Amino acid sequence: MFSKPTRDAASEIAASAPRKLEPASLVAAGVRIAGNVETQGDLHLDGAVEGDLRVGLLVIGEAGSVSGAVHADAVEIRGRVTGVICARRVKLWATARVDGDISHTELSIEAGAHFEGRSLALISPADETPALSVVAAE
Repeated sequence: MFSKPTRDAASEIAASAPRKLEPASLVAAGVRIAGNVETQGDLHLDGAVEGDLRVGLLVIGEAGSVSGAVHADAVEIRGRVTGVICARRVKLWATARVDGDISHTELSIEAGAHFEGRSLALISPADETPALSVVAAE
């Protein structure tokens, strides 16, 4: 009746639990990183990264820029990205400038945003074969 949960049951509970709220890491304006950045947490980028990013939630401020691949759970872009983006949710704000393909399950583009590349809609997060739609917006 009161047995200790098995390791499998405990891992299922942990996987379904909401993400723990932690402060986001910040790369301030004027900071330039040459190399890859990886964290399971959130990242707010006002500086520049020349390399690949793999993060939980990525917020790129108006002064922020990325030259490389972006892999995240969610991405909000107000600055510039040159490279591919792969995320479940992607939002391009009016000041965003993206040159590269975006693989997503949900894509939102505000009026005024610049996006040149392909929109690859993922049917589900585990789907390896995205559906192709070509988009050029400005």
